[in-house]
Amino acid sequence: MKFKLLAALALATPLFFINSVQAENPQDLQKLLETGECIKCNLSGANLSNAHLIGADLRGANLQKANLSQANLEGADLTGANLAGANLTAAYITNVNLKQANLNNANLTRAKIYDSNVYKASMNNLTITDAEIFHTGIGVGGEDAQIPDWD
Repeated sequence: MKFKLLAALALATPLFFINSVQAENPQDLQKLLETGECIKCNLSGANLSNAHLIGADLRGANLQKANLSQANLEGADLTGANLAGANLTAAYITNVNLKQANLNNANLTRAKIYDSNVYKASMNNLTITDAEIFHTGIGVGGEDAQIPDWD
């Protein structure tokens, strides 16, 4: 009996560490929600669905696998942010600075993306089904577009 319990604990223990490493920092999340600013914060895995992040300063923030579905990111600065694997389903992304951001494997299904800067952003394996994309350097197929930087 003791052996089975020890074996189960030995197998389950790594799962506790994996979840704690990927969880957002509660203080960072509170700071963002209270001030609209959280530079270089750890918000990985955070649930920010339906959040109003208008003009938020999230430069260099870790938003890996964060849930930003239906979030309003109008005018947000996400320069150098890590949004790998983030859920941006139906998010409103207009005038957003995503310069040098990591958007690999992000889900942008039904997102509205207008006039945003994606200069030197990494955008491998995006899901952009039914997304509205205007005046932003995200496209499907063809040669690499020359994506201008904001001045």
